[in-house]
Amino acid sequence: MTEHYYSEAPLPTEDELRLLPVSVRGRDLRMWVSSHVFSTGRLDPGTRELLRALPELPAEGTFLDLGCGWGPVAVTAALESPAAKVWAVDVNPRALELTRRNARENGAENVHAALADEAWKQSADVRFDRILSNPPVRIGKAAVQELVDRWLSRLAPTGEAWLVMGKNLGGDSLLKWLQGRGYEAVKHSSRKGYRIIRVVGPGSAT
Repeated sequence: MTEHYYSEAPLPTEDELRLLPVSVRGRDLRMWVSSHVFSTGRLDPGTRELLRALPELPAEGTFLDLGCGWGPVAVTAALESPAAKVWAVDVNPRALELTRRNARENGAENVHAALADEAWKQSADVRFDRILSNPPVRIGKAAVQELVDRWLSRLAPTGEAWLVMGKNLGGDSLLKWLQGRGYEAVKHSSRKGYRIIRVVGPGSAT
């Protein structure tokens, strides 16, 4: 576990913020970043591959960005599907503050950013149509499995989860583990050393 995921640093001051231009899925975003947050200097390559591989999102529904960091996935999904509600979840308060700021900066009014434990309680009756995640691999294999398993229990029957993980960081073993747990999980694609895993709900057409 590293400071990027579990930092106790205070919320960023204006002096600590840096504007990072990000171009994804045909959109040019202005994203604020700071230290003590995952991939503060650039859009993480795994996140970029996830957004590249992800099919067009439904026009509406309820989406989850699990481990949102400074919010590139949540903001992109919210802009692509403005009628959807996008939950952005992380354990790092600084990451959530940046996600909220980036949602405002880019006009994504449908982002709800919350700490993981709070979001879990708030979403007790929610079933997610899309779960999108670049899991925080540095917390360890068992912790990642527990995290993914927990939130997949709230995947809608016709929903889909899209996960990215580097091959050298355990992408293939995560897929095998998901299949062993009984999930309908497949390797959607592999590019630049990253595995894109698709998990479908029990009522989805594969």
